[in-house]
Amino acid sequence: MSSRLPGDYRVRLSRPHGCPTGRGGDRVSDEPERSHREQTHRDPNPEPIYPEHTTEPFVETTDEGESEKEWWDDPRMPWKGKPGRADMVCWIGIAVVGVYGLIMMPLRAYLVVHNPVLQAALTGSRSALVVLGVTANPLWWLGLILGILSIVKFDWIYFLAGRLWGRGLIELMAGRSKRAARNADRAERLARRWGVPAVLITYLPIPIPAAVIYATVAMAGMSWKKFWIVNIIGAVVIQCTWVGLGFWLGEPARRVVEAYANISMYVAFAILIGVFAGVFLQRRRAAARSH
Repeated sequence: MSSRLPGDYRVRLSRPHGCPTGRGGDRVSDEPERSHREQTHRDPNPEPIYPEHTTEPFVETTDEGESEKEWWDDPRMPWKGKPGRADMVCWIGIAVVGVYGLIMMPLRAYLVVHNPVLQAALTGSRSALVVLGVTANPLWWLGLILGILSIVKFDWIYFLAGRLWGRGLIELMAGRSKRAARNADRAERLARRWGVPAVLITYLPIPIPAAVIYATVAMAGMSWKKFWIVNIIGAVVIQCTWVGLGFWLGEPARRVVEAYANISMYVAFAILIGVFAGVFLQRRRAAARSH
């Protein structure tokens, strides 16, 4: 009997073109062959792939998987969040004032008698203005003008800090020590209660942190114009008073000034040593607290 079907139709197993087959016509996967080709032609030095379209900041991670904070992301900093240009200007300004003050500490003791006009120009020193009057220096008027300008030259930094950070600057200054915290608290209460008179009080020789008062009145809403008017009036009145005091004291005070001039260099060196010792002890205490 013939095995041919009617019409001589034959059944044939077919497969798509390019599809490999195994025994019995079963489909065989080509994944192992493709994987082998990819490994063979893989770039030995692939370039890292970074996300190009993302709003998230790039954060480095340590081996343990913990993200490393940015230098500004510190709760001890006066700002909240990432600082802007104004924050950085204010922060750098405060740092410059600190360094400037340390440099001028030993120079004050020397310049106050040897060049009081320069001393008044650099620091607005009360002592230098008194010496100008005591010695009847022919350039006393120039020292007075420079002293008025010099005593207000850094005040805008703390006023700006109060506008930018609110109580951030006050908390920063209060965190230095218990004594600093007490002084800052007293100055803040004084500024909140009195406002304009509190700004004028900063020119008196009393231990009140002027930076806290300027920041507090800025926080309370005092305008720049009002702040500068009050500040300059206070500077003019108090600096003229010191020069007038020098003229009034006259000859008895002159002998004291001349006697101090003989030892002023030694006093300057002693203050310089004290500054370095203070910085060293402060760093040592900070290191001890961190451990």
